[in-house]
Amino acid sequence: MILDENIQEPQTDIKLSDKETFIKIWTSPREVFKYINENYYDKYVTILLVLAGITKSLDKASTKNMGDDLPLIAVLAICILLGGLLGWMSYYIYAALMSWTGKWLNGQGNTSSLLRMTAHAMIPSIVALILLIPQIALFGNDIFRSEINIYGNGLLSTIVFYATTFLKVILNIWTLVIFIIGISEVQKFSIGKSILNMILPGLIILGPIILIVLIIQGIK
Repeated sequence: MILDENIQEPQTDIKLSDKETFIKIWTSPREVFKYINENYYDKYVTILLVLAGITKSLDKASTKNMGDDLPLIAVLAICILLGGLLGWMSYYIYAALMSWTGKWLNGQGNTSSLLRMTAHAMIPSIVALILLIPQIALFGNDIFRSEINIYGNGLLSTIVFYATTFLKVILNIWTLVIFIIGISEVQKFSIGKSILNMILPGLIILGPIILIVLIIQGIK
């Protein structure tokens, strides 16, 4: 799984500044993906992938109730340090798998182009990190525990909790939408093929595991 990109001259007439890239990803994602793909725009890829890894790690910390066993500072340290590193690696592997499985569907993207697209598609979910600040301020480590009393701090805390949770859901949904659009642009797929290309890497990983489990159960 090697970054397999040939050095070429930019092909697109689209010209976007750094600021426009981060703004237009929300409203005109296909234009942004076309620009970064054809101009090999790698300027912020690493930092975006690190932040995306931290975001993913914090979400897992919440769903796995890490706060039940660890203090807040330990949860945050683990998510920031390990999430930033391992998250970056997981996105690279996923991009490589998308490139590989995408070729079965005659996709045109390679590992580096899909990694670049993935980094920018994660921007809405990265913004969701900001929403964690008021939640931690109000609920502390409870936000990472299995049980949280959202009504204990009064009406304001309840409103903040539900508002930030709702916004996080919206941001994650929009991340998924523009991620599919990004695959479509880089791989030159229809939306249907893009969704399939998004799912195939997971099937490649889970398929053998499910097969092994079924074999073991059959032996028993």
